[in-house]
Amino acid sequence: MRTVPGPTDHVVVVGAGLSGLACALHLLGAGRRVTLVERDPGPGGRAGQVRLGGYQVDTGPTVLTMPDLAEEAFAAVGDSLYRRVELTPLHPAYRAGFADGTSLDVHTDGDAMEAEVRRFAGPAEAAGYRRLRAWLKQLYRAQMRRFIDTNFDSPLQLAHPDLARLAALGGFGRLDARIGRFLNDPRLQRVFSFQALYAGVAPARALAAYAVIAYMDTVAGVWFPKGGMHALPRAMADTAADAGAELRWSAEVSALESVSGRVRAVRLASGERIPCDAVVLTCELPAAHRLMGRTPRRPVRLRHSPSAVILHAGTDRTWPGLAHHTLSFGAAWERTFDELTRTGSLMSDPSLLITRPTTHDPSLAPPGRHLHYVLAPCPNTDVGPSSAAWRDLGPRYRDSLVAELERRGLDGFADSVQEEMLVTPLDWAAQGHAAGSPFSVSHTFAQTGPFRPRNMVRGVDNVVLAGCGTTPGVGVPTVLISGKLAASRVTGGPGRRPSGPRPRPAAADLPSTPTGAGAHDPS
Repeated sequence: MRTVPGPTDHVVVVGAGLSGLACALHLLGAGRRVTLVERDPGPGGRAGQVRLGGYQVDTGPTVLTMPDLAEEAFAAVGDSLYRRVELTPLHPAYRAGFADGTSLDVHTDGDAMEAEVRRFAGPAEAAGYRRLRAWLKQLYRAQMRRFIDTNFDSPLQLAHPDLARLAALGGFGRLDARIGRFLNDPRLQRVFSFQALYAGVAPARALAAYAVIAYMDTVAGVWFPKGGMHALPRAMADTAADAGAELRWSAEVSALESVSGRVRAVRLASGERIPCDAVVLTCELPAAHRLMGRTPRRPVRLRHSPSAVILHAGTDRTWPGLAHHTLSFGAAWERTFDELTRTGSLMSDPSLLITRPTTHDPSLAPPGRHLHYVLAPCPNTDVGPSSAAWRDLGPRYRDSLVAELERRGLDGFADSVQEEMLVTPLDWAAQGHAAGSPFSVSHTFAQTGPFRPRNMVRGVDNVVLAGCGTTPGVGVPTVLISGKLAASRVTGGPGRRPSGPRPRPAAADLPSTPTGAGAHDPS
């Protein structure tokens, strides 16, 4: 594995999103001195939180899977996620509603889900679900350590027996066709293939290997942190500070000072200079490349995932048909993905994710009020309307979303809204997200594994990248892994200590993990 040569005693991590925080904790655990600089007033990055009247609104991801990956980062410094954050397992993980008026609760417990599928679609589909679940577990085992949780320096690293195992499992076929081998009901097929959108690819074009995301969602379990998803990065930042990191908020990096291909210092917009031995950049790829002064050459330009419009709504009522997470599918399916990824049209028959975090934490809203997060995928600005076009388009699209919610059973939604915030590709672009998409570079075959933008760039010896634009990719679990992989590029993996002795903070006395917290079987 290629690693940072020379001294790595003091590392500056740029960006306090989940990848940067995970990287900082793993570096601290390996005895490095860490300075974490963040342009915002606090931690989180995409997983931020804002006050909207009396509501606390998560601005980024709402679904937490694979919490043991976060636990790895806390454990690196002798702490524990489960001591810092109260996690509630969600049962059901999702509720899926369909255009024909039927609904299905998606359970991560195998017996409960088999019973639900039998009720919903009959015994043959229930048996198919059992076979699908077994396949998803096998797929996860074949991929996790060899193809996801690993640093790639060359495509030749794919030459491993696990590649043949993945091929034998059908991982290089198409996702929708593979799911169709287990389930005939098109509604059930959607439940186990919509996750391809997280990877930025239509199920008909996505590799079946990306069903590993469905494993995370529908087998490994879904959790909710008390205080909202922002509780996770906040706890990670507190843990990093307790472990000795220097946290610098409202500190924007303007330049890297380099000598002979090695960065010697990070310069802030304020003019301050921070000397360092290595740098980890977790900002967006275009920003990282500008700071490094080079953009790696690729045969074709990078393609980005679809974007999203999000309506955050604080309401004076809620609707009993909603679970914590509700998937509301339209009747269209193939056409929807074609609109999102090819024609650049807004969804004519939208499929939506509706999250109600006050289901499990009423303190996120004023007494008697509720918080709803409505996510509608939309084309990115490379394919669809420009970011500027969303100035006028955004309010109109908001009204059409609200009307669609009312048509789907959320009667009186428009009149119930007390506070709201609309986020469109215009806002994502203003935050520096390429193509106006918060989901970064899509996971086409040419942008996956060793073909994805590398986390080390030739010609810059001591700069490492982390975040969703690099290895292994998009999503909360994968960006946590990204931070760990970046740290291992600096430290050389477990066991490589810094060149000089450095005292480490004593490990905290930790209580045992709460019953059920992180107790899922990741195999």
